[in-house]
Amino acid sequence: MKKNKKITIKDLSKYLSLSTSTVSRAFSENQNINPNTKKRILEAAEKFDYKPNRLALNLKSGQTKNIGVIVPEMVTPYAISVIRGIENIVYPKDYQIIIKVSDEDKDKERDNILFLENLKVDALIVSTTNEAENIDLYQKLISNGTPIIFYDRIPNIKLEVPKVIVKDAIYSSLMVEHLVSIGKKKIVHILGPDTIRNAKEREIGYDRILKKHQLYDKKLKVKAKQLSIFEGKKAIEELINKNIQFDAIFAFSDILAIGAMNFLLEKGYKIPKDVAVASFSGTILSSMLHPQLTTVESPLEEMGEKAALLTLEKIENPTIENKTIVLDSNLAYRSSTYHIEE
Repeated sequence: MKKNKKITIKDLSKYLSLSTSTVSRAFSENQNINPNTKKRILEAAEKFDYKPNRLALNLKSGQTKNIGVIVPEMVTPYAISVIRGIENIVYPKDYQIIIKVSDEDKDKERDNILFLENLKVDALIVSTTNEAENIDLYQKLISNGTPIIFYDRIPNIKLEVPKVIVKDAIYSSLMVEHLVSIGKKKIVHILGPDTIRNAKEREIGYDRILKKHQLYDKKLKVKAKQLSIFEGKKAIEELINKNIQFDAIFAFSDILAIGAMNFLLEKGYKIPKDVAVASFSGTILSSMLHPQLTTVESPLEEMGEKAALLTLEKIENPTIENKTIVLDSNLAYRSSTYHIEE
């Protein structure tokens, strides 16, 4: 065979005096091939720079080797960290991921599901934009045999699927307890949208500690319509305009906390002396600020890895039990709640 000619599987099989089906098996995970024969085929392929048609091989096996990943947003480093974890697991297994962004829009999420369904991906890994929406479509895919794994934001009804979550309520309680322990008595909670399960869980944790210390004041809870820096700023501006006194903030997410903190600094407040600020998420943004942000660090990369492992298990064995993995987080105390001497 000539090296400058585009080599086909038929050329390779003729050169090796093997059937095309035998040559094809060498490039798949098919175990029905002699190891020495497989070695001969792969060496010949390298010699003549033969590249197998992956699409044809995948279709023959009944798989696309593609996994769809639906994320709520790509504005913050949150999704990037999760995606990195997914890649750590699936790439060595020769899977590719197709990422779709819902932009916190339930209708766009639905379009993403339909798009990935049309591509016949082998599985979906999803963090929802709204816990009560698109359930019918998810159920349809599950019934049709497409594995779906939810992480972090999960539906509010029981779907028979694997899930990866963190202990939102517990770690919210621990962070609010920290704020109380440093002498803060009027602690604001900037809530996330009530369409997200995590927002409710974190509110439960906040309520529990303030009621325990008899510090609960409903006026100190303010809801963010969206997860943005502007909404964080708007929430605190609203309280100040209403002349509601506060000495600490616990925000649903880093991005809301950053908006609130930036506004306070612009208005001349000292952090943490006048107002301590803490949040939940633990993206890299929290350590890139001045002062650095105290936050609950969710194990984002590990979350992606666990979701990917559950996905591969479901692809390989659809009847395997649906596990729920609950991950621990880390409390990162930084200078937005502690005065640290430079």
